[in-house]
Formats: sequence, structure tokens, C-alpha cells
Amino acid sequence: MATIELSGICHRYPGTPDFALQPTDVTCEDGQTYALLGPSGCGKTTLLGTISGLLRPAAGRVLFDGRDVTQLETRQRNVAQVFQFPVVYDTMSVYDNLAFPLRNRWLAPQDVDERVRAIAVLLDLDTDLKRRARGLPADAKQRVALGRGLVREDVAAVLLDEPLTAVDPKTKWELRSKLREVHAELAPTLIYVTHDQNEALTVADRVFVMNAGRIVQEGTPQELFEHPAHTFVARFIGSPGMNIVACELAGASVRVAGRAFSLNERAAALGARGSAELGVRPELARLGEQAVPDSHAARVVRVEDFGRHRIVTVDLGGERFAVKVADGLLPREGTSLWLSLPAEHIRLFANGEALR
Repeated sequence: MATIELSGICHRYPGTPDFALQPTDVTCEDGQTYALLGPSGCGKTTLLGTISGLLRPAAGRVLFDGRDVTQLETRQRNVAQVFQFPVVYDTMSVYDNLAFPLRNRWLAPQDVDERVRAIAVLLDLDTDLKRRARGLPADAKQRVALGRGLVREDVAAVLLDEPLTAVDPKTKWELRSKLREVHAELAPTLIYVTHDQNEALTVADRVFVMNAGRIVQEGTPQELFEHPAHTFVARFIGSPGMNIVACELAGASVRVAGRAFSLNERAAALGARGSAELGVRPELARLGEQAVPDSHAARVVRVEDFGRHRIVTVDLGGERFAVKVADGLLPREGTSLWLSLPAEHIRLFANGEALR
């Protein structure tokens, strides 16, 4: 495997005035798992194509373990790719599909057999080795496609472009778990493209959140959830995303629609004043039937029942907050509850960027 560095990489498709990928610097360490996460058209597949060699950047360099591979073809970069729709040889058996990359490199038959069977066991394909790929279900075909990439021990990286889009939700969960097992066993450098935050946050060690052709933030799933660096990340990560509302800063407190909420020492120490935005996760805001210090009455405008929890949307002087509540609270639309925002969970933003 390899450490992959992108230095000043950017890309623009012919006939378009704007860059699909803004100038970007990225480092993917050897043996780690990364996700490129963002909405359709944000540039994540373009970035992956630049790494694989399917696209040549307009500027910048691609380095594998310090070696400049910018002008090399995909086959010369020694990467394995798994796409949205599994690419398998339907007329071949599962065994022959897995063996194909090794036979092309003239490995001894015994070495081929040992490697194929080891990967088949890891991917739960050992009972299907004699079956033709044509008759396999979609998830098994995707495991075969993944196995073809993993069967080679000399690949620089395994690149996956929306690999679970075409499978059902239950199978998605199983394949995500399998990917984690594979990484724990083989430790490949793995780069995973997806628009699904659940996939990104459960598969990857670190996530690059992308928007409008640039990386907005890189971090662990916990960092992205708890400390978003941008309002886009705050809203994009989470279900529902972070509440972002207009506010006025005044030292040790913040006012939302004229109601004051206390800030913790870290936020108060910023000494920021004037117009800004307040962010708080639905899981971390609080609703109650009784007033508590630093709480304000808010009108319930919507209640969504998800079985084990509810998402309650309340209106506070024209600003709306979604709050995740447990089964014990049974709010009704049109009534009022007391909203409190724990100071340690309030995040502050100005011009879309987090105040540090």
C-alpha cells in the first residue's frame, strides 16, 4: 500500500468555465481508511478519478510514497477500483474472477490458489467459488469485485466509488461491516466515495467533507459531529443536521430572537460581539415541561415520531429548532415547551466559518 499526496491538484472539464475540483492539498496515510463525502456534483468522484489516473489534473501533482505519478496511466499506478455497479466476468466462476489479476501477473498456481481462498474466506465467498458470477445476487457480485482488488498484495490503494448504491439497506449494513473487517485484517489504503453520511462515518477513519469542488473539512466522524468547522458541515452531518439560527453575540451570552442563552467559558473568551449564527445539535438541545434556568418558552410546530424517539420542531420568536426527545415526553403541536441550550454544546459561526 502507499501514502497518497495530492499537491495543488485542480481539475476543470472541457467546455465548462468553473473548476469541478478547486486547488486541493490532501494526504492519505498508508493503511488508513478515508471517505470523500458530499452531495452530488461536489467533486468527490473527480478527486477519486484524479487519484486513480482516470483524469489528468489541470495543475498540481499526485504522489504515491513520494513518487510523482501525475502523468502515469491508471494501470501504471497499481490501484484497485470498485465501482457503483459491480464489474465482474459473468461467464467466469467466482474462483476465476478472483484469480484473474494474479494469473495476469504470472504468479505460481499454488500462490494463486492460496491467495484466492484466503480472500474468499474473508469475504464470505468460499462456498461460492465454483459458481458462475452471472447467477450471484448484487451484494455477492460487489464482494467479488472488491475481492479482485484485495487479492493483489502489491496494490497502492483500493478506491471505491459509491460501491453500495445498488444494494438494499440490509445488505448495505452487512457490506459496511465486512469492509471494516477487511480493513482490520489487511489494512489497505482505502478511499471511499459516497453521498451517504452513514456509510462514510461507519466505514472511514477520517472523512473529507466536500462541497462546490473543495474540501470544507477533514476529520474523524466524532470531530465532524461535535466540532464542525463550517455551517455546511454542521447541516450536512447528522439526521437531522445541526440547528443553525441567527443570533447576537454579547460576550458571555448570546441572544436568539431576543432571548438570552449563556455561553461556556471557551465561547465567552472569544469576546465576539455583533451578528453571528448559533449552532446546536438536535440531540444536545433540551425540551421540558417545566422552566429551568436559562430556558425559554417555545411553541411546538411539528412532531415526528420515529418509534424510539421523536423529533420535535419548536418556534422561538421566529427561529426554529429541531430537538430529539425520548419516549417519556409526549408533546402536542400548538402547545409550548421550555427550550434550553446547554452552553457546552453551543457552536458559534460567522460568515459560515466556526469561531474558534
